[in-house]
Amino acid sequence: MDCCVCEECHFGLLEYRCLDCFSGELFCSQCIVALHTRHLKWTGSSFAAQSLKRLGLRVQLGHPIGEECLLPRESFNDDFTVIHTNGIHEITLDYCSCHSAQTHATQLLRAAYFPATTSEPRTAATFKSLNTSGYEFYRAIARLTDNTGLHARKDWYEAFLRMVREWRHLKVLKRAGRGHDPTGVEGTREGECAVLCPACPQPGKNLPDDWQDVPDDRRWLYALFVAIDANFRLKRRAISKDSTDPGLSHGWAYFVEEAAYKSHLQQYSGKPQEKSTCSSHNAVNMADTKASQGLAATDLQKGKRYTNMDYLFFSTLGQRYVDVLNVSYDIACQWHKHLWQRMSTMPAHLQLDHASKSVRFFVPKFHLPAHVLKCQSMFSFNFSKNVGRTDGEAPERGWSNINPVASSTKEMGPGSRRDTLDDHFGDWNWKKSVGLGATLLRKMDEANEEHQAHANAFEELNRALNLEITTGWRADVEHWEENPNDLSVRNPFETKVSAITQAAVRLKLVEMEARQLQEGNDVSLHPDISPSVFIATGIDLESEQRRFKSDLSSRGAQATDRQKTILVRQQNALQCKVEAWKRVQLLYTPAAQLLSSRTETGGNPDNPEDIKLFLPSSLTADTASCSHHLLTIEWELRIAQAGDTLDEIRQSLRLRDYMYTFKRNWICGQSANTRAQNALGRVEARAAAAAEKYCAAHAALSSLAPALNKVGWNFKFRSLNNKDDVRGMTVPRKGESEGRRQLLWIWVVEGVGDDEDEVVQDGLRVEWCKARARMMRWKEEIELLEEEMRRVLRFLQWHALWWDNVAHLRALAGAEKEGVVAYATRQAHIRRDLSAKFEISWARYLTAPP
Repeated sequence: MDCCVCEECHFGLLEYRCLDCFSGELFCSQCIVALHTRHLKWTGSSFAAQSLKRLGLRVQLGHPIGEECLLPRESFNDDFTVIHTNGIHEITLDYCSCHSAQTHATQLLRAAYFPATTSEPRTAATFKSLNTSGYEFYRAIARLTDNTGLHARKDWYEAFLRMVREWRHLKVLKRAGRGHDPTGVEGTREGECAVLCPACPQPGKNLPDDWQDVPDDRRWLYALFVAIDANFRLKRRAISKDSTDPGLSHGWAYFVEEAAYKSHLQQYSGKPQEKSTCSSHNAVNMADTKASQGLAATDLQKGKRYTNMDYLFFSTLGQRYVDVLNVSYDIACQWHKHLWQRMSTMPAHLQLDHASKSVRFFVPKFHLPAHVLKCQSMFSFNFSKNVGRTDGEAPERGWSNINPVASSTKEMGPGSRRDTLDDHFGDWNWKKSVGLGATLLRKMDEANEEHQAHANAFEELNRALNLEITTGWRADVEHWEENPNDLSVRNPFETKVSAITQAAVRLKLVEMEARQLQEGNDVSLHPDISPSVFIATGIDLESEQRRFKSDLSSRGAQATDRQKTILVRQQNALQCKVEAWKRVQLLYTPAAQLLSSRTETGGNPDNPEDIKLFLPSSLTADTASCSHHLLTIEWELRIAQAGDTLDEIRQSLRLRDYMYTFKRNWICGQSANTRAQNALGRVEARAAAAAEKYCAAHAALSSLAPALNKVGWNFKFRSLNNKDDVRGMTVPRKGESEGRRQLLWIWVVEGVGDDEDEVVQDGLRVEWCKARARMMRWKEEIELLEEEMRRVLRFLQWHALWWDNVAHLRALAGAEKEGVVAYATRQAHIRRDLSAKFEISWARYLTAPP
């Protein structure tokens, strides 16, 4: 066989190579047209691009390739352009001219070509190419077609974008089943093309028939959560207008119907916007700014105006028939005021019978800290019953997905922008829907683990407090939970006791200093010291050594002569006390002298602050003999020391938290800030010193416990692992949210509830209420997730049956009927397959059939 003859047909010359084949095999002109779309011609010295049209390709429509029309073909279209995934091609088209032939546009569609227009189309794009991102894709294939610029070509970008927009719109209608409805596209109702959430309560779709008859304590499981937010990045420049660029959708998906919306805004836009009485919400108080100049759309038109949000809110609820409604909005504390009064200005079909429903308002968890303290308790998801672990931040997650599109939609006309955003919103909702299997499973695993942890923490706190006190607290918080909107009922999550004054802080600091001076600085030593005095004096000396070291390090190398003199005097006094105590030690623990002598060198004694005293607890660690009586004495004294130092730590932390707040709210000016910072430093130093003293006491107890057979002591006196364990009552760990926070153990040890300080008691009451709320929210989250799992399965089963039913609504025949039924059947199968997959993954949590 001649090596230059095509092996495919054994006739033509080998001149062309396909760009998509891996082998690089050569073909003749006829075979390359029949088998390939991208190719190069061998010119004798190199490969050069060659168009399919020049090679004689004629695309025949209306009949399969190889079959001829019963009548002569219509005049062919010799200058037809096809946008393909691998380039832009010029081809020749032959349309069918039989009596049963469809229009040119329909013939193109059946050949998987999407025409740029329905009137004498000369440009089309393949279906596959329309499933791509417009700008980047078009520029890529344009360069693939000609990357040199040597061949002038018409720019088909606008035509391509128009085709993409129309294609996406048709897909939205198709997925909503509009092609199966006899009323067709014109019968589409508002919101009908939106992708529904299978987990949300939807009567007739995923709720039981008797859902309205359930007991009151179970109604919350069928509540609808509505999260409101605006995205100020989705702006649009003042380009084009609705008459020039109308939308293909008329409120059928995620945008309200534009004409009715703008008519309402025009009617009520002149009313002044009431100012916020909460924090300085820029979205409300700074409605008109330079940033909005030159923009036609900022979502809420220069700020979060209530008129805009009211219309959108009531439009959303128009088709929602639920009895319990939980609404979250980052300015809900202001927006909900007079909401029902403003509702009276809405069209009749948007008005809600709110009197027959239970409606509550919340501020999303991430936004809540920016509000005043009263709002932080009244509008908190964490403190309100029957909301589970809902955070109200769902829109923010959607914004993170849509924000990359903002730079494109900003330059679009109004209709193009709405249609494009509708398509992206639908894609996001569909991804969330098919991902519910993994999402709800992960949340359920986490909820069970967190509920157990917080239940244990709440039980531990109850053990540390007086039962009679907590019973009263429980009654108060339950009364508030049943009457959250009654302003006469005091909110239990708000403090009742006024903060202590600055003069009181100074007094407490003086009292702490006086008490420390009484703890051993003036101890008189006597030859007939009793064993208890001996041990107590040794413990006090250890504290004095630590205090002197702290003073020495804080003064540093830059100490003045006067400060150095004071330090030397203190050191000499400490030296005398240590030597006196050491002489008494010979009477009680002579073995300590053997251990002590090992650390002494030459005849020069160590610095008194560094001399190890070798109390009985140290001797047990070194396996030296010691009187059991002395061990018992030290045990009792160390237990008392541990309890006292915990009290001191808590007191110092309370003072520090107050002083931080006072400094932040009231102190200004360099001098005042310096004085306040110095005072804070003193309090923090005392907390650190108390923590160090506690660690020493805990180490001694750990050493004494085995020798004295003491058990269970470390349930109350635990180890302080790090600085993070020394935190205020309301201070969370880094990155820890309110709903996951657990009260530090130093605040829940037995006896802490006996503190008579009213500030302490009020703080404990608030923390008890919060600990109870955390436990209950996680318990509710488990119940809510179980219900959502059942709702998802019921919805998918309902939706599958819905597709089965719509498959036969239209009176069609032949290929059209087969296509309509096939699509509906495929959609039903998808829902049933998703339901089966989810049910298997959730099996261990589903207590009842869906």
